[in-house]
Amino acid sequence: MIPRTVYSAEHELFRATVKRFIAEEVMPYHAEWEKAGQTPRELWLKAGAAGLLCCAIPTEYGGMGGDFLHTAVLIEEFAGAGATGPTFYLHSDIVAPYVLAFGTEAQKQHWLPRMASGEVIGALGMSEPSGGSDVQAMRTNARREGDDYVINGQKVFITNGHTADLLILACKTDPTARGKGVSLILIETDRPGFKRGRKLEKLGCKAQDTAELFFDDLRVPVSNRLGGEGEGFAMLMTQLAQERLIQAIRGVACAESALRWTIDYVSQREMFGHTLADFQNTRFELADMHASTLMQRVFVDRCVELHLREELDATDAAAAKLVATNLQCQVLDRCLQLFGGWGYMWEYPITRAFADARMSRIGGGATEVMKQIIANSLLPKAPRGGKSK
Repeated sequence: MIPRTVYSAEHELFRATVKRFIAEEVMPYHAEWEKAGQTPRELWLKAGAAGLLCCAIPTEYGGMGGDFLHTAVLIEEFAGAGATGPTFYLHSDIVAPYVLAFGTEAQKQHWLPRMASGEVIGALGMSEPSGGSDVQAMRTNARREGDDYVINGQKVFITNGHTADLLILACKTDPTARGKGVSLILIETDRPGFKRGRKLEKLGCKAQDTAELFFDDLRVPVSNRLGGEGEGFAMLMTQLAQERLIQAIRGVACAESALRWTIDYVSQREMFGHTLADFQNTRFELADMHASTLMQRVFVDRCVELHLREELDATDAAAAKLVATNLQCQVLDRCLQLFGGWGYMWEYPITRAFADARMSRIGGGATEVMKQIIANSLLPKAPRGGKSK
C-alpha cells in the first residue's frame, strides 16, 4: 500500500478524536435520525464542544485555527463510517468560509463563534426548482427599498434547511443581469417572510435535513449583504473548488470503506463449500476496485496538497470530483453485488452507502457540469446550440 504523506502526527491525533466521537455520539443513533429525516441540535452542540466544527476558522473567531487537513480528516471519517446525517462539512467548510472571506468584521464576530460552538447552524441557498446548476439563471430576487432588501422566491434541495439558523442566500439584486446580478445575503431564519417547506424524501442520505425554502416579502437590512452588490457570483466561484474537493474526498473514503466491508463479508460468507473470497471472480473484482481506488486516493491527496497552497484550480477540482464520485458509485455497485441478497437489505451498511452515493454525482455540481468545465479548459467554447465552428 502506498503510504499517505499528506497528514502530520497532529492530524492523526485529531483523527482519533473524530473516530471516538463518531463511535460514541453518531453511529448508535444514526438509524433513528434516518427515520426522523434530520440530526438533533444537541449533536451540533456536542460537536462544537469537542472542537469538530469550523476547524479551519481562526481562533479569534471561535474556530480551532486548524487547516484544511483537519477538515479532510472529518470528511474521511464520517464518510468512511457511512455517517451521512451530520452535515458538519457543509456548515464548517462551505458556509463559514463565505462569512470569513467576504463578511465584515461585525458579521464575522457575530456569526462565526456561534457557528463554531454549534449554537448556530448554517446553510447555503443556491439551487432552485427551475434550475439547479445554472446559478446565473436564478429567479429569487432581492429588491432594494431604502436600507432594506425585500426578498421573494424559493429554493430547493437545501441541506440543513429545516434546522438552519443562518442562511447564505444567493439571489438576484439585478434581475436583468445574469452573473453580475447575483448577490449573497445573510438571512436569519426567524425573520417574518421566511418559510420552510416540506422535508424532502430522498433516495439516500436520509438523516440529512433537506428542505424547500420560501421567501415572501422577507425584509433584511442591506448590512446583511456579503461583499458588494452584484459580486455574489464571483464569490461563489472562489469557493466552488473547495466544495468539489470535499465531494472528491468523501467519494474516495466511501469507496475505501465499501471495499473493507466487502472483504470482511466475502471472507466469511460460504457458498458451495468455499468462501466467496476463494472464487477467482471475487478476487479479481476486489483487486480491480482496490487498484482504481488507490489511484484515485493518490490523486485526491495531491489535490489536497495543492489546495493547502492555494494552487488547486477549478478544472483540477472538477476532475477530482468527476472521477472520484463516478468511482464511488461504481465501487458501491460492484461491492453490493458481492453481498448478494443481503446487499439489498437496508440493515447492511453497504446498502445504505449505495443509496447515499448517488447524491455525490449531483451535489456540488452535476457530473455533466464537471465535464463542461473540463472541456472548456481543453477546447474553444462551443456557441449556443452546441456546434463549434
